[in-house]
Amino acid sequence: MKERITITLDSELIKQIDKRIDGDIIKNRSQQLELLLTKALGTYRPEKAVILVGGKGTRLRPITYKIPKCMMEIQGKTVTEHLFDLLKKYGIRDVILSVGYMKEKVKDFYEDGSKFGVNITYVEENEPLGTAGPLKLAREHLNDSFIVTNGDELKNLNIPRMFRLHKRKDALATIALTTVTDPSQYGVARLSGSRILEFVEKPKAEDAPSNLINAGFYIMEPEVIDMIPDGFSMLEKDVFPKLATQGRLRGFPFAGQWFDIGNLERYEVAKKKWTGVSLYDEAE
Repeated sequence: MKERITITLDSELIKQIDKRIDGDIIKNRSQQLELLLTKALGTYRPEKAVILVGGKGTRLRPITYKIPKCMMEIQGKTVTEHLFDLLKKYGIRDVILSVGYMKEKVKDFYEDGSKFGVNITYVEENEPLGTAGPLKLAREHLNDSFIVTNGDELKNLNIPRMFRLHKRKDALATIALTTVTDPSQYGVARLSGSRILEFVEKPKAEDAPSNLINAGFYIMEPEVIDMIPDGFSMLEKDVFPKLATQGRLRGFPFAGQWFDIGNLERYEVAKKKWTGVSLYDEAE
């Protein structure tokens, strides 16, 4: 709930505030002041992130006969380490790894996360639970806004910007959206402003409602977990359509790099083109 206040500021300070209004994410002085205060108070991004690394990676065989896909290397780091870099860039160090396939190898390699600069808690899938089921296992650790990211993609986006949109629109879930040239191989977002109305699955290029697809990176509220059915379930099919119907699902388009490494061909492309997460770029 928001409340209106009146404040008096020096005219030069107001000029500095006005310079930061971009007309897109930040539309007025009130929103910019709120942003500055949240940054000053340390509340400008979620505190915890769940990384889904339990999949078998069948499309990456024979590599994944020996190692889980989250431990495949790109430019000297495992895929999960690149995700750690993104989180650490914005001060997020509490990570929950949802493990399943070859879970002992994953736990032996990442341990408590200290050697990677993060704090890792594990939840274990004794049977495949999809993209939604693992969140129920992590429920006791998720009491405030949190991040969920697929573990088989590389991505570079501005998390505080995404979080501001999520909070400003009072969303229960916000999905990062990346642009692709050919949307016919993906679920494509149909939007009204930032509100996601639906995803159209693998449309013909000429029928696609946009070129924006789900980038496998979400900000959610704990209430979403209560909507997840028991057993195997998918955020994309079992949860997001319900949120869209309620008007509580938002989309955050971003321009930073994104690579899906879900098969061998895409993995090779990522190895050649991924530039990593820099502490100095804005990912936008």
